[in-house]
Parts: sequence; structure tokens; C-alpha cells
Amino acid sequence: MTAATLPAATCSGGTRDLAGTGTLLRLALRRDRLMIPAWVVLLGLTVVSMSTTLEKLYDTPAKRADVANSMTANGSLRAIYGPVFSDTLGGLTAWRIGGFAALLAGVMSLLIVVRHTREEEESGRQELLSAAMVGRRAPLTAALLAALVANAALALLITAGLAKAGQPPGGSLALGLAVGGTGLVFAGLAAVTAQLTESARAAKGLAGAVLGAAFVLRAAGDAATEDASSPLTWISPVGWAENLRAFAGERWWVTLLFLAGTAVTVGAAYSLTARRDLGMSFLPARPGPARAPASLNGPTGLAWRLQRTTLLGWSIGFLAAGAVFGGITDGASDLVSGNEQTREIFRRMGGQQGLTDAFTSALTGMLGMVAAVYAAGAVLRLRGEETGDRADPVLAGAVGRLRWAAGHLAVAFLGTALILLLGGLGLGFTYGLTVGDVGGRLGPAVGAALAQVPAVWALTGLAVLLVGALPKAVAGTWAVVGGCLGIGWLGPAVRLPQWAMNLSPFSHLPKLPGGEATAAPFLWLLGLTAVLVAAGLVALRRRDIG
Repeated sequence: MTAATLPAATCSGGTRDLAGTGTLLRLALRRDRLMIPAWVVLLGLTVVSMSTTLEKLYDTPAKRADVANSMTANGSLRAIYGPVFSDTLGGLTAWRIGGFAALLAGVMSLLIVVRHTREEEESGRQELLSAAMVGRRAPLTAALLAALVANAALALLITAGLAKAGQPPGGSLALGLAVGGTGLVFAGLAAVTAQLTESARAAKGLAGAVLGAAFVLRAAGDAATEDASSPLTWISPVGWAENLRAFAGERWWVTLLFLAGTAVTVGAAYSLTARRDLGMSFLPARPGPARAPASLNGPTGLAWRLQRTTLLGWSIGFLAAGAVFGGITDGASDLVSGNEQTREIFRRMGGQQGLTDAFTSALTGMLGMVAAVYAAGAVLRLRGEETGDRADPVLAGAVGRLRWAAGHLAVAFLGTALILLLGGLGLGFTYGLTVGDVGGRLGPAVGAALAQVPAVWALTGLAVLLVGALPKAVAGTWAVVGGCLGIGWLGPAVRLPQWAMNLSPFSHLPKLPGGEATAAPFLWLLGLTAVLVAAGLVALRRRDIG
């Protein structure tokens, strides 16, 4: 009898299937003692701080009513943020950040669940644990309970934070439940994809694709109706979060949808895990060709093979995002014409040039900051290959460490430029179509998007340095990228001092289109990138692999 089949023989039936759940839960929480608190605190405080920010921006009922009417009347903005159900401060908070917080709670949940299910099986650790008295369903249960702890803590932080900030307790609780409930639904979904796929990367990709589809359905539904009543909105769990209507006559019965969605996905995951062997899946990987193509003869071809699907997904996403941004650019002046504070935010984000150019600059800046997420993930794939013991067979041959690393870095650096190029093309093309001047708008939009590349590369260089010199601290890459996102997204709204804004490399770029471009900031950022990459590669050559 193998270790993989031992739990089925010794821990079958009833509560024995859950034997060891408590121990595995404590292990999961210990392993995630940094990741879960970071997600909960950053996401929760972002929601709470949005209330204070909006109070400064719209400090009178008239201003709040004006922004609510203008935002709800614009289909493109409804697609991004959803409709505004109430012009109270709490209602504007739920509109501005509720949907994105729910989406990020889903991301947090799928990462937690996949990490403690499929990743454990893929690494072989689960087989060692299952050789002891561990029930068949214990690992899945522990992973789901870890996600429950994270989402409950997030919901509690949002509820308590907003209530302490002076918002109505009922609305605060509703928004907390909407965010946490969405996270639980996607935790169950991730549990299902972990049973279906053979690798953790595929499980995350499949769950992430469904999460993206949920956002698209919600966006399409909200673009079609002003009250979120479209069937497309109701199909999406993200749509459920907004239809709970925090601070706008709460629909408490919508919480039953979260409970039902979680019950269905978790039940499906338990049913699937009982029907497969440890390490197996219902969607096994297809066998490769008998003879490998010539492109796999070197480490660069291997790196491209490993990362091409991810790059394709990001490319499609950036092209679509650019097209959406381009569709709302022409109406930027009308949207903020009556509110000087909002106009000032876009000027701080995009410079002091014309408002439409400043709006375009702000949008391309957002694309650049999101591109840093892709670049960091592409570089950290090096560390994943290393810790997964897949780098050893490659380096055991006639392949040096620098040559091995160069393949992944080429994908990271060139891939960043590619997705930003596509984002600029999508933005410029749709903006040009709306104003009847594709030729005149395409070039500036593409140039503004590509101007973000040096800043993204600087953060990419930092990731290389951490992988080479401080491999156990590579998680710090996400902290830096997240900090830059926070500075760029919230900094102009909360009026961060200039020294704080300057901590982000994006703050040093010229505001294009419309701004004055000089070579100095680009050269400084490219020089910094070269220094960071060189230092990281030198450190990688000198340290032990693994």
C-alpha cells in the first residue's frame, strides 16, 4: 500500500476523513503568517481610507450628489466602477472601492487555497503528510478554513474601520460581508480548479480566468443598466457584492447568494477530491511530442515555453483595458467639469497640461503600474524554478547560471514593453475612433504607454537583485510593487507630500502626452535598472542554488 492510498484505507468515512485538519490549519496559518496579514491589512485599510479621501474631495451634499449623477449616467464608468446607489459618503465609498476590494479578496482567496492544496501535492509534501493519520479531505478543509479566517478578518476590519470612521454600522457590515463573501466564493472555486488541474500554475490560471470573466460580466451588465439589474450582473459574484447595496438600503437577502455559491463550489471540490488519487487530476497534462522542437535546445527557449501563456494572457488583458480606457477618454472633461477637486487629482496624476491629455497620462500611468505586477511575476519565476528543483537539471548540463537567468529576464523585460505597447495601441485606437482622428491620437497614446517602460524596468531590476542577493526576501518585491501602486493610485487623491510621491519611479517620468519630455529621467531609470540587474546577477553567480 502506497503513502498516497494509506489515508483512504485508514481514515475513511465520517470524521476520519477530516483527521489532522486542525494541525494542517495551524501549519497553513503559520506558513501564511506574513501573507494573510499583509493582504488583510492593506486591503482593509485601503477601503477604510477611501472614506476619508472621499470626504475631503466631496465635502458637501451638493458635490456628492453631482458626482453620483455624473458617474451613474456614464456607461463606460459604470462598466469600470459600477453604478452609484447612494450619494452619501458611505455609498460613494462602496461605489468607488467595493467592487475592486471584492475582486482582490477573490485573488487573495485563490492564492491561499491553491497554495495549500495543489502546490502541496505538486511539491510532494502532501504525500509525506498523507503517510500519517491525515484524512483524505483534511488538506482541502484546512486550506478552505485558512481562506475563511482571512476573509472573516478582512470583513471585520472593513466593518469596524468604517464604523469607527463615522459610517452607519449597517452599511459598514454590508460592505464587509460583500467583500468577504466574494472572497469565500472564489476560495471554493479555487478548491475546484485545484482538483481539476495537474499543476498549481494551471489551477491559479483557471481560477483567475473565471475571476476575470466575473468582472467582465459585471462590467457588461452595469454598462447596459443604471441600477445593476442586468442578468449579466446577477450571474457574477462581483455583481452580487454591489447588489448587496451597502449604505443604500441594504439587501440582506443577497448574502444568501454568497452562502449558496460557497456551498456549491465547496461541495463540488469535496466530491472531486474523493474521486481522484493524490497528485492526479481530472484534466491531466497532454503528453508532449516524441521529439522536442529546436526551440527547446537552450534555456531561452525553455523560459519562453514556460512563460508564453502568461504573457499571452497579459497581452490580451492590456489590449482590452486600453480599448476600454480609450472609450472613456473623450468624456473626461464632461465628467469632472463641475468638480475642481477631481480636476486637480487628474492634474496631479497626469500633469498640468490640458485635462484630456492629463486624463490620458493618468490612464497610461495606471497601465504602467499594473505592468509592474507582470514584470515582477516573470522575474520571480526564476526563484520558483529554483525552489521547485527544476533549475538543477538545467544547470547540471552545459548551461551557466547567467545564461539560464537571461532567458527569463528577456521574457520579463521584453514582455513588459510588449504589453504596454498593446495597451497604448488599444487606448489610442478607440480614443481616435470616438473623436474621428485615429491617426492623430494613436501615436501620442502609444508613446505615453511606452514612456512607462523605464519605471517598470527599474522595479524589475529590484526583483532581479532580490532573487540574486536575498532569495528568501523575494516577497519584498510584491511589497514594493504594491507600495508603488498605492502611491500612484491613492497618492494624488490624499495629497501625499512630494517626497512620498518621489519614492515611486513612476513619479519621475514626464507626463505624456502633452507634457515636456526630457531624456534625463529615462536615462537615470535605465541606468538604475542596469546597476540593479548587474548586482543581482553577480550575486546569483556566487550563492548556492536553492
